[in-house]
Amino acid sequence: MLTVTERAWLRLHLTRGLGRLGLLHLLAAYGSPEEILCHPVSEWPQPPGCRRLALLQVPAENDPYLLEVTATLADSGIRIIGFNDPDYPPQLRTIHDPPALLYQRGCPIEGEALAVVGARNASDSGKFLTREICTDIASRDITIISGLARGIDSAAHRAALAAGGTTIAVLGCGIDLVYPLENTALAKQIIEQGTLLSEYAPGTPPLAGNFPGRNRIISALSCGVLIVEATEKSGSLITADFALEHGREVFAIPGAVTAANSGGVNSLLKQGAHLVTEARDILDILWPEHATARPNPANNPEISFSEQEVGIIRLLSFEPQHIDDLARKSGLTPIELSVTLLQLELRGGLTQLPGMRYIRASRI
Repeated sequence: MLTVTERAWLRLHLTRGLGRLGLLHLLAAYGSPEEILCHPVSEWPQPPGCRRLALLQVPAENDPYLLEVTATLADSGIRIIGFNDPDYPPQLRTIHDPPALLYQRGCPIEGEALAVVGARNASDSGKFLTREICTDIASRDITIISGLARGIDSAAHRAALAAGGTTIAVLGCGIDLVYPLENTALAKQIIEQGTLLSEYAPGTPPLAGNFPGRNRIISALSCGVLIVEATEKSGSLITADFALEHGREVFAIPGAVTAANSGGVNSLLKQGAHLVTEARDILDILWPEHATARPNPANNPEISFSEQEVGIIRLLSFEPQHIDDLARKSGLTPIELSVTLLQLELRGGLTQLPGMRYIRASRI
């Protein structure tokens, strides 16, 4: 059941043509959504960007669309957080275009966070590094924020959940929708262990114009933004631009100069973004108190690698290599190589990917 304040917020938010800037302008003038509704539209001060104030029609208490949205909120456990609500994230209040209203499902928003975004058609190595870094960060009680998209976003959310940490997914559509549909199960996990967040009213489709707005929220809620794989025209670079505007740190994982998904991240590095190959690179800058060294199998006196294993480790990189290529480079017989790869995998020296491909563990 919505409170009086939440219902007032909802009626104003569903007023076509008012917009968030207009709503915030009215809030500054009257102090609360209830007080705004105590005055007829004809008495409202002219909101910026709202040229036809007289044409605005606030939904009535019995408006069918209002009743439909209200039912959706109740059925799905969706909470409304207005700009003047005590639970409104304080980080969002500091940006020049904050959301007037947020729809939230799941756990409360609290603590410090790292935003992680990148390519939808991410490579195996990109997703692997994302999982490694996000697992480490999330295990230190630092929230991972992303946009629930395919590729890097999904890998970041899943790593945080698997590490027992928290994650926030900021949506570019109504909070009652999941885009893409393939992430429906992931969204349910996030509701149980983290937060779904949107500034768009329930039922709003995932229109292209919504995603830059979503990206500004991802940036504003974070202490820093990590970009993993991005072309030179990637939407992830919009998040990086917002991060600079918001005074957040920008991090990027370098990519091969010939890879299509490397142009954007390599350009960010040229412009001064922090180069990242492991979580420690981020922790040292944002949370040095958490930057204790992770156990490194190569430095563990109880774990010693044979000369043959060391040779394989040196052949591996963060780009997947097929077992046939490793056999050719190492000179080992198929049986010798298979045994060595299995031993290294069991001891954390590498990760096997589908198709008999292997990648070096980032901690080695």
